[in-house]
Amino acid sequence: MDSIIWENNRLRLLDQTKLPETIEYIECDDYRVVAEAIKRLSVRGAPAIGAAAAYGLVVGAQKIDSADRKVFLERLEAIAGELGATRPTAVNLRWALERMMIRLNTADEQSVEELYKIMLEEAHAIFNEDVQSNRRMGEFGQELLPDGSRVLTHCNAGALATAGYGTALGVIRAAKEKGKEVSVFADETRPLLQGARLTSWEMVQEGIPVTLITDGMAGYLMSKKKIDCVIVGADRITANGDVANKIGTYGVAVLANCHDIPFYVAAPLSTIDMRLSSGNDIPIEERDPKEVTHHGGQAMAPEGVQVWNPAFDVTPNSLVKAIITEMGVVYPPYAENLAKICNPKKEA
Repeated sequence: MDSIIWENNRLRLLDQTKLPETIEYIECDDYRVVAEAIKRLSVRGAPAIGAAAAYGLVVGAQKIDSADRKVFLERLEAIAGELGATRPTAVNLRWALERMMIRLNTADEQSVEELYKIMLEEAHAIFNEDVQSNRRMGEFGQELLPDGSRVLTHCNAGALATAGYGTALGVIRAAKEKGKEVSVFADETRPLLQGARLTSWEMVQEGIPVTLITDGMAGYLMSKKKIDCVIVGADRITANGDVANKIGTYGVAVLANCHDIPFYVAAPLSTIDMRLSSGNDIPIEERDPKEVTHHGGQAMAPEGVQVWNPAFDVTPNSLVKAIITEMGVVYPPYAENLAKICNPKKEA
């Protein structure tokens, strides 16, 4: 199922808030519709929102009525600022928008028509490169999964969270494509149930055995020796290998460490933020309390109760066995080895 579709010069985004009950696409004829889709998690997952924002900038360009290059670029900068402000934690969002604007600002072409073509080509490149990097990531990551592996994952890091194929789930898909027997345990992932609604749905569609558990069951499952490894995605990885991912990931990593189970992170280079030295520097998005107090519009907690609802937590690098990227599997020391793949020229 495609989460992002560019067709006939229009953007369509799969509304993931409706899954698995309903398959419905949002027609994005205005960049504000894209921004709202990102903000309300209709499109979600760090690589996916990066690609969606790149196309959202193209959608915004379609409504700019000036033929003046300077005015055109100034208005695009403002649109990029609005899109980039929708979600602060996932670095791919900022990365994609910066890449788009750098490409435009350094282009020799002067006409707005030519700049629009460049924008669309760059957005397509971001989308296609993500699919390709996910497949390479899967090739590298599947080598870590012996035949018969039972994998626990948290949240959704599959095709729905990317331009296609997936990061953490891409590793599992690649293992299956190699003929390995692999099965999945999916944490439900409170409060928005991305594991229950999305990961289990993707695995059922792929014919990969999946068992849904509540978040609080993971430790007991590990104690029963029913988990061989944990693989999750990431929304931002800092220069020292600290990992921001969906809330609850840190607890899973602690449990895996206590039970001597390898904890792997699968993410493209675009998710690695070498500008931040550690996880302490990552901005953590806090969301609407109603995501915790309500479900399906029904109140699940007393009115007036205080709520803390961070969307992400940070797993320290000491708990991460390896980081799977499209350039290979990276092991500690992360500060040194992430620098080698992110800044290869400096290391040459």
